Amino acid sequence: MVNPGSGSQPPPVTAGSLSWKRCAGCGGKIADRFLLYAMDSYWHSRCLKCSCCQAQLGDIGTSCYTKSGMILCRNDYIRLFGNSGACSACGQSIPASELVMRAQGNVYHLKCFTCSTCRNRLVPGDRFHYINGSLFCEHDRPTALINGHLNSLQSNPLLPDQKVC
Repeated sequence: MVNPGSGSQPPPVTAGSLSWKRCAGCGGKIADRFLLYAMDSYWHSRCLKCSCCQAQLGDIGTSCYTKSGMILCRNDYIRLFGNSGACSACGQSIPASELVMRAQGNVYHLKCFTCSTCRNRLVPGDRFHYINGSLFCEHDRPTALINGHLNSLQSNPLLPDQKVC
C-alpha cells in the first residue's frame, strides 16, 4: 500500500532485512510475512488504520490518504474533505495533498474560494456570506441582506455571515 500522493517507492526489502524493520504505528519489529509501506514508513498490516473509523487499511484497499496529520480510508477522506474530490467553483479535481477551503459542505481550491462579485480571495479570518451557492465578501454581500429584506432570496437557503476558519 502506497499513499497515492507520496510518489515515493519503498526501498527493496530482502528476507534477511525484513526482521529488523520497525513499524511506524507501534514501534515494534516487523517479522510478519506481509508488511505495508505508506507515508515513507513500514507498518504491520494490523497497525495501519484509518484515524476515523479504525479500519485496517490493508484490508479495505490499496491506497490511503493523509491530510491534517491523519491517515484516512477513502470514505473518510471524502466525508471530511469533499464529496466528489472536485472543487465546487471550477470543477477540477483537488489532489489529496492540497489544502482546501470549505463552506456548507462544498470544497474549494484556495485560489477558487473567492467573492462572486469582486473575485477577491477569501482567506482565514475573512467574514463571508454563502447565498444560493455563491460566496460573497463582507463588502459585496447582497443589498437585500444588508437591508434585512429577503424578497427573492427567501425561498433559497440563506445563511448569515460566516467566518473563514
